[in-house]
Amino acid sequence: MGQKVHPLGFRLGIIRSCESKWYSKRDYAAFLMEDVKIRKYFYKEFDGASIARVEIHRAAENLKINVYCARPGIIIGKKGAGAKQLQAKIAKHCKIPTAPTINVLEIKKPSLDARLVAAQVKQQLERRVSFRRAMKKVMTQALKDGAQGIKVAVSGRLGGADIARTEQYREGRVPLHTLRADVDYGTAEALTTYGITGVKVWIYKGEIFS
Repeated sequence: MGQKVHPLGFRLGIIRSCESKWYSKRDYAAFLMEDVKIRKYFYKEFDGASIARVEIHRAAENLKINVYCARPGIIIGKKGAGAKQLQAKIAKHCKIPTAPTINVLEIKKPSLDARLVAAQVKQQLERRVSFRRAMKKVMTQALKDGAQGIKVAVSGRLGGADIARTEQYREGRVPLHTLRADVDYGTAEALTTYGITGVKVWIYKGEIFS
């Protein structure tokens, strides 16, 4: 077994912050489970919106949710028509007394977000596209859009082989040990006819000095 550190957790408090931004002395477990419920709801209900992350802010009784996605129109509808309905649905689903504030923010370059890239590879594998072609395609697009390095790994019964294996490709630099390096990391699981194929993506966007 390899002892590997999670690239995002490794950089918390240095160049990254948590996706749940609140502090509580009491009811910590209840709030934590509420956060899990909210995230599950968004990822399940809006699968086609390409959601990268859901940030949750709490201050006193107020709850603010920032949803970062590639297709905001799927979540809020035409001219924001579905925003109020969505607030009511989340309040009911999570049993929250007051309706939360929901901000849907668009990701301009989805090819530079590791979770979205992993999801893209997953979709192509489920459509029976060759894993090598799927990996090369996302890597080319990421480098074209300004990434300084990208690594993609897939593991499972690749190409219908009897024995599972791992294959990975890398272009450019991906310095995992440098704390100031802005390395984004995302995973996905493709449900293929031969079983589950795991996808991991690392994207290096440069160094952060501030």
